[in-house]
Amino acid sequence: MDALLNLGMGFQHALTPEALLICLFGVTLGTFVGVLPGIGALTTISLCLPLTFHLDPLLGMIMLAGIFYGGQYGSSITSILLNVAGSAPSAVTCLDGYQMTRQGRAGVALFVTTIASFIGGSFAIVLMIFFAPVLADVAVSFSAADYFSIMLLALVTASTLAVGSPLKGLCMVVLGLILGLVGTDINSGQFRYTFGIATLADGISLVALAMGLFGVGEILTNLVSGVLPQLENTRVTLRSMIPSRLDMKQFWMSCTRGTLLGSFVGMLPGTGPTIASFMAYALEKKIAKDPSRFGHGAIEGVTAPEAANNASVQAAFIPTMTLGIPGDAIMAVMIGGLLIHGITPGPQLINENPELFWGVVASFWIGNIMLLVLNLPLIGVWVKILSIPYKLLFPAVLLLISIGVYSVNNSSFDVLLTFVFGMFGFWFNRHGFPSAPLLLGFVLGPMLEENFRRALLLAEGNLGTFIEHRVSFAFLVITLLVMLAAVMTSKIFAFGNSKMESA
Repeated sequence: MDALLNLGMGFQHALTPEALLICLFGVTLGTFVGVLPGIGALTTISLCLPLTFHLDPLLGMIMLAGIFYGGQYGSSITSILLNVAGSAPSAVTCLDGYQMTRQGRAGVALFVTTIASFIGGSFAIVLMIFFAPVLADVAVSFSAADYFSIMLLALVTASTLAVGSPLKGLCMVVLGLILGLVGTDINSGQFRYTFGIATLADGISLVALAMGLFGVGEILTNLVSGVLPQLENTRVTLRSMIPSRLDMKQFWMSCTRGTLLGSFVGMLPGTGPTIASFMAYALEKKIAKDPSRFGHGAIEGVTAPEAANNASVQAAFIPTMTLGIPGDAIMAVMIGGLLIHGITPGPQLINENPELFWGVVASFWIGNIMLLVLNLPLIGVWVKILSIPYKLLFPAVLLLISIGVYSVNNSSFDVLLTFVFGMFGFWFNRHGFPSAPLLLGFVLGPMLEENFRRALLLAEGNLGTFIEHRVSFAFLVITLLVMLAAVMTSKIFAFGNSKMESA
């Protein structure tokens, strides 16, 4: 009952004219950039992060969250029509979605994608309403050693479960931890790894790092590859989106399984929607009576990953808001946005900032309904947007990136740093090193160090404190099991160029 009363309070804040306008702007922009191949929600969130500095924290989070789950909707359109993953989680949708397009069933694929995404997101929101406050109450009793072990699990999980070599993922986490050390030591006040550069005294700018790796880096990768996506003659009408009775029969069970799996995976720290969508596809293929249908236009191959994708996106806010531990790189950027406003995500967030938490949760419902309205009637508009030449898009994006980075600290050095990280991001992409674990390591690094030092201080330097605390010990054991599973299920020491394999 308390949860419903708090949700009602959240709707009071989320239904104000300013919040509705910001939410509409966020989901529309998210869908737009999700449709455009090669840009993605992460780049856009990084680009819009400076805008939130001048907004109320609630409005800023509503906008960023709208871009996040709007981008998931939009990227599925690109996957189905172009066979190009607008984002990593939608890569698996290409396998059957594009085959449905080639069979003249693009409308049906887009319809079931929209409905599955709405159902998956809605279920995860309900889960967040009732589960997040309980988790926050439990987390209040966690010690510094417990938080250190949970964050360690998040970093290891994010690196070892990512597509590609787990060892490369771990290397990127370590690099992110090192970059997070740059700046002023909060305990001693000494400069660390600044190399005499005064502008690094406050550390490396999160916006510069994110925009460089995922904005400039992705643009360079697309340009150098020379393979720019082009839309074929595809006509999608409202009539063509009506599914058959057989389609709906295959839809419901796969949507249910994808929703449940995505919600569970999304709640785990350090996982994210990419893992959820691939697991949902693999599950559907494994339990199917005729697995040979997958990869040739099976509607379950579209429905389950999309339901899992959007369910995990919404569920990822549970560990982010209640524990302060991001599920993926986008969540890490959003945590950075809250920290800039002086708001620390964690167990006390719900009690200290109830308007922010419940207002954001209420906006999820509103945003998902807006996306349902935007995606079905306006599908023809999104299809036409895909015809915009990429050579016209990337100069505008680079200009906006430069303006956004400069506006944060009015620093030209940050702009230079962005393009330096962009070159590194390009190199990482070319050699199969995932950039997302680096960003997670960068955001969690300072918190990981702080809790490690605090735990040792309270234990008078005794490392056994991480084993003596039961919660800490349990998470350390889980971390070890995750690493062992990665060693057993992949060639962990293979440093060859990794390519995404079909599930």
